[in-house]
Amino acid sequence: MKLTEKPYYKQPWYSSYRAMMDRCYRQSAKNYKYYGDRGIRVCDEWHDIETFAIWCEHSGYKSGLTIDRINVNDNYSPSNCRWVTRKEQANNRRNTVYVTIDGITKTLTEWAEFAGLNKSTLKNRYCDGVRGVMLLHKSENTKFKKGYNKYDNPRHYKDYKPPTIIEAEVSE
Repeated sequence: MKLTEKPYYKQPWYSSYRAMMDRCYRQSAKNYKYYGDRGIRVCDEWHDIETFAIWCEHSGYKSGLTIDRINVNDNYSPSNCRWVTRKEQANNRRNTVYVTIDGITKTLTEWAEFAGLNKSTLKNRYCDGVRGVMLLHKSENTKFKKGYNKYDNPRHYKDYKPPTIIEAEVSE
């Protein structure tokens, strides 16, 4: 069956299929340099659109989802692809920064959403060398001079409570 024959070109996943093939094989595609030039290919079995159609049916495709490679440095294949939302796909890129705080690993964007902070704020803090739970603290005034990391000093936080001084009993 040719690609332009029914039913494939009318399927909601067809544009994802066509875009995948273009970015991997058509050198004039605007994003070929990020895929084809890097050696990203489509597995041989998916060059048969009927096989791809069957995979779509069995892999949970729903309208509005996009095809995503689990390992962003590997090829398009049934074992490395899934259907995800655009938001999920945006968190699975080569330049995604993962941060582990208290044993939990999330992307900077996911941490920003979790903490109710702007993702640019977290990215800037991360680039300034702030790490760990200090990334997530909300301070009264987050603006500070270049080179001065106010997050090193916990007194700058609304919820800061100075340590209680416990007087030790002195035995004479």
